[in-house]
Amino acid sequence: MQTPEQTGPAPRKSPFLFRLIRATVNRLFPKFTVYGAENLPPEPVIIVGNHAQVYGPLAGELRMPRPCRIWCVGEMMNRKEVPAYAFQDFWSGKPRRTLWFWRLASHAIAPLAAYVLSNAHTIPVYHDARVMTTFRRSVETLQAGEDIVIFPESAEPYNGIVTRFHRHFADLAKLYFRRTGRAVCFVPLYVAPKLKGLYFGPPVRYNPEAPDAEELERICAAMMDGITDLAVSLPPHTVVPYLNIPKDQYPLSTNGKQRVSPPQGNAEAPSRVE
Repeated sequence: MQTPEQTGPAPRKSPFLFRLIRATVNRLFPKFTVYGAENLPPEPVIIVGNHAQVYGPLAGELRMPRPCRIWCVGEMMNRKEVPAYAFQDFWSGKPRRTLWFWRLASHAIAPLAAYVLSNAHTIPVYHDARVMTTFRRSVETLQAGEDIVIFPESAEPYNGIVTRFHRHFADLAKLYFRRTGRAVCFVPLYVAPKLKGLYFGPPVRYNPEAPDAEELERICAAMMDGITDLAVSLPPHTVVPYLNIPKDQYPLSTNGKQRVSPPQGNAEAPSRVE
């Protein structure tokens, strides 16, 4: 898929070690069937999915039906910042007597995590002054004809399928419109590890005429509800949630539209946008 203008960065060849790691993970990671690919417009789009713990980002890297770049939290791409972020986000909810082990683990994974995520098809996401770098690179990616994949869940509950989204991912549409004069589409994606499927829903096009705040809310709600509708339309299955909670607390898709209370376990982990 290409667009008339190709202004994004020239592709670079990945280092051999990364290609070896990627090939190994690709062999071990489950095969996913893609459903609803006809919902992807021919132009580059912003794909918005449920995180499903590690399954969403890995599916974005390995199983997407066309070229894309994935938003990834910037701290996990910086070796010095990985330990603090990884411990708080992944393991801070573990039993207190084991926290010493998980602190060591967060330091142990830092070199490999930063190396792999920096060489993958990612765009670092920042929540400080560097956020404009995130948006600039994202706009360039869309202009180069590649999709953007975002997993914008937070720790705040919404229903039995997704947690509430950080809404400011939708600001990307406004910046893209300013740069190109084109209104980009957002496409909901339901990642269903238990069904080994990636399900794309109908696109929602950005409306540049609407007030900014209203449009952010509309797009955010459309993506959360679109993913939920996809999930509950499928055969009953266990939903892999965003939060790192015990498996016996994983919700069922049959209860997907019910509003939920914060789960036990790692419910206080900081939210990430990837």
